[in-house]
Order: sequence, then structure tokens, then C-alpha cells
Amino acid sequence: MSEFPAAPSASTDRQRIITKPVVAWASWDWGSAAINAVMITFVFTVYLTSDLFGDTDANSVVLGNGLAIAGVAIALLAPVTGLRSDAGGRRRFWLGVNTIIVAVLTAACFFIFPEPRFLVLGVTLIALASVFAEFATVNYNAMIPQISTPATIGKVSGFGWGMGYLGGILALAIVLFTLVTPIFPWAGASETDALNLRLVAVFSAVWFLGFGLPVLFAVPEIPGEPGGPRFTILQSYAELWRRVVALARKDRHTVFFLLASAVFRDGLAAVFTFGGIIAAGTFGFPLQQVIIFAIVGNVVAAFGAMVGGVLDDKIGPKRVIIASLIGLLVAGLGVFLSPGASGFWVFGLLLCLFVGPAQSSSRAFLARLAPAGQEGELFGLYATTGRAVSFLAPALFAASIALAAPHVAEAQRYGILGILAVLLLGLLLLIPVRAPGHGPVPLDRGP
Repeated sequence: MSEFPAAPSASTDRQRIITKPVVAWASWDWGSAAINAVMITFVFTVYLTSDLFGDTDANSVVLGNGLAIAGVAIALLAPVTGLRSDAGGRRRFWLGVNTIIVAVLTAACFFIFPEPRFLVLGVTLIALASVFAEFATVNYNAMIPQISTPATIGKVSGFGWGMGYLGGILALAIVLFTLVTPIFPWAGASETDALNLRLVAVFSAVWFLGFGLPVLFAVPEIPGEPGGPRFTILQSYAELWRRVVALARKDRHTVFFLLASAVFRDGLAAVFTFGGIIAAGTFGFPLQQVIIFAIVGNVVAAFGAMVGGVLDDKIGPKRVIIASLIGLLVAGLGVFLSPGASGFWVFGLLLCLFVGPAQSSSRAFLARLAPAGQEGELFGLYATTGRAVSFLAPALFAASIALAAPHVAEAQRYGILGILAVLLLGLLLLIPVRAPGHGPVPLDRGP
């Protein structure tokens, strides 16, 4: 088993932030964008909910239920998978296993033909892929302390987020111009039996696997806990609960941060989830313009994440998150008050600018708090708390529209206020949380 490499000196580290392990680690984020942006957000789920599979509303219900079940599975299992990989010294191993599983499940979507009888299978594959992708992400996020120092953790996290955004842009552009609306004719672009859309799944699987493998060779495996404790599934939950109680007693601010971040991260996710819907429904963007805005918005978000990472190491992640949330609230109000498309472009891109650093510094915040050897466990809790409130922004978005509908013509616009309410609540919950120092907080594991 490989041991951790010696941490570089502060002066050397400042000169060489983008090292080989960091680039290999960020490459995984670049590759995973094909799953998040192409398969789950913009292309394949749109295919599954189209009239090719029957009634579009019914298809959307099936997809929603499938992803909801996947969310419950993640909430229940993510912290335990992180705990077990930490204890057994198999963080890199499980990152690799889950990455391969996601790639296989994604590639299998090629066999989802445009017939109603394939809908449930297609949703099942997408839901399972999202579950194992989250398991992989737990171990991926937990690697941050291995490839950075306390002085550079913000820049490294920001670089990873930026690579993810840029990878999504390139993957979407390739899919758009070679398969969905090809700029040159070729056999793979055939719409017969939706071949072009089914090939999107093959492309995404290859993209993810190709860019996801380097981290497995560049970042060493972690050592297991002394004595190598091994837990059954039930013992893992008991051990997890004991450690959560110990964490709350030792450093309540970590628990408070998990709660606050769960709320504002749900608002951040909603910015992208509903941004395209608002652009089309409220501001009249045609599909092509929505895609163009999405590409430009991802570029802006990548820039924001990288700049935010630099600021994170200078002023601390809490200040970056607070400033970003305030910026999001101002920009969101700008979108709400904008009378036309030009206002949406200006304030919508400002939203994208602040989303990146808020996401990046949230991850860096937790990485600074994580006790050495328990990063996977804590990032598993990070995933669980996020899933536990993932209904909040969609519910308030829908409720705001429903309340406004009897009184105004453009009710969808009021959904923006629901998202802003979630971001404001997350900001208020974060303000009392103590900012992290430059090292992990030791946690008593008990006798």
C-alpha cells in the first residue's frame, strides 16, 4: 500500500499549485461532467421524457420518482460508504470501482430504444448511475487533503470545479455538433431508432472513464486505520452514529456547517436546474439560445470558481461563500425584475459567476474541517445532508409559482423568489458558523 507523499513546503507549493496529482484529480471532475451535464441534465433525460416513450407528463413522473428513490439511497448509504473506505484504507480503490460501475451503467443506456417499454429500464439505469456517481464523489472529494496543503486547498478545490465546468462545456459542444444537430452528416447522427441519442450514452461513458482513470494512478491510496477495523453494514451505522455524536460534542460548528451548506447548496443547484426553464418560459429564449447561454454560463462559472479558489486561500472559505451568496441574492433579484432578455443575460451570467466560488469554497470549507483519516466519512455526511433537503428549492420554486398564478400573468418569474428564499436561509444559517482554521480538527474516536 502506498503511503502519503511528504507535503511540499509552503513556498514551493505556492509556486506549483497545479501539480501532476492535482491535474489528475481534476481530470476526474472534467470527465464526470459528461454524466452530470449530458446524461442527467441536458440530453439523455430529455430523451427519456420525450413523447418517444409515451405521454411526456407521465414520463416525467417516472423519471422524478426514479431519481427520488436514488436520492434516498444516497442519503442512507453515502456516509457509510465513506466510513468503510476510510477505515479500510481503500479510498482510491472504491473511487475506481464506482467510476467503472457508472461508466458501464451509462454505456448500457445505448440499448434504451425509443419505445415506451424501455422507459423504466432507462430511468433505472440513470438512477443507478447517479447513486454510484455520488458514492464515487464522496471518495473523490475526500482526496483533497491528499493533494493540497492548508495554504492551497481553496485553489485546488476551485481548480477542480473549474475543470468540471469546462469539461461539461466541451462535452456538450461535441454532443450538440456531432450527434444532436450535427454540422456534418455521418452514420452515427442517424435519427433512426434514436441512434444519435443512444450514442450520446456511449460517448459519455467513454469520456467519463477516459478522464476519470488518471487519478487512480497519480494519487496514492490512504493507509487504513491501525488494527484495520472492519465493520458489517449494521455495525457501520452504529459506528457512524457514535462518530456523529462525538463530532457534535467536539466541534458543533462542523455539524452546523453541514446543515447550513445543505440548504444553500440546494439553492445553488436550483440556479442551474431551473435557469434554462426560466430562460425559455419567462424570457422567451429558443432552445438554441438556451444552450448558448448554458455554455457561456458554464465558462463564467468556471472563471468564478477558480478566482474564488484563490480568494479562499487568502481570506478563508467562509467569507468567499458569504460574499457569493450575497452576490447571488442581488443577481437573482436582478433577474426577477428584468423586463426582457438583455437583463436576463446580464444578471443570469452574474448568477453563474457567484455559483462557482460558492460551490468550490463549500467543499474547501469542509475539507479544512475534516479530521485526518475521516475525510470520506465527513464528505459522506456532506452528501447525505445535501440530499436530505434537496426537496426545498424545487418545492419553494413550485409553491411561489402556484401562489402567484391567480394574480399575475408571468407566474413562472415568481419561482425565482422561491430559490432566493432558500439561498437567504442558507446564508443566515452560515453566518454563526465558526470559520475553519488551517488544519483539521482532531476528533476523538473513543476507546
